[in-house]
Amino acid sequence: MQDSPNYEEEKVKSQGNHGGSGEIKEVLVSVNRTTKVVKGGRRFGFAAIIIAGDGKGRVGSGLGKAREVAEARTKASQDARKKMMKVALKDNRTIHHDVEGNYGAGKVLLRKAKPGTGIIAGGPMRAIFETLGVHDIVAKSIGSSNPHNMIAATFDAFRKLHTPSHIANKRNKTLEALSEA
Repeated sequence: MQDSPNYEEEKVKSQGNHGGSGEIKEVLVSVNRTTKVVKGGRRFGFAAIIIAGDGKGRVGSGLGKAREVAEARTKASQDARKKMMKVALKDNRTIHHDVEGNYGAGKVLLRKAKPGTGIIAGGPMRAIFETLGVHDIVAKSIGSSNPHNMIAATFDAFRKLHTPSHIANKRNKTLEALSEA
């Protein structure tokens, strides 16, 4: 990850029974420090956001809060693994169609791309696509730049994605009849 020096990467062996024991790649998106002023001074807390994915179409995001950064990372990692979802990819490199996702003030636009385009995305969206295994995509954050909202809006867009076979089934047509129309 030469382009994004702010993110830390880890490869961890998968410990769940999610259809394989491949490696799960984790990317630390942000760590936020909070302060609570008490009678004896200040108490610090940390919130970490981690994106976890297998590089083969499964990705999840997690939030962890604790008094220490290491504990917050561990909690976020466990949360991300628990929330992993499958995303249908076209030729294991891009999405099937353009889609828009919303969450709060966050709004993202994801567009499919031709081979060789690369990942054109900023902020936490780049981390999501890299861990998901997408090689060619164009993404734009239109609304909030808050990482929480951007990540949630991106996952909303993933939920709106449909494969051509899914559309053909909904219309009671064959895949060939759908491509002719």
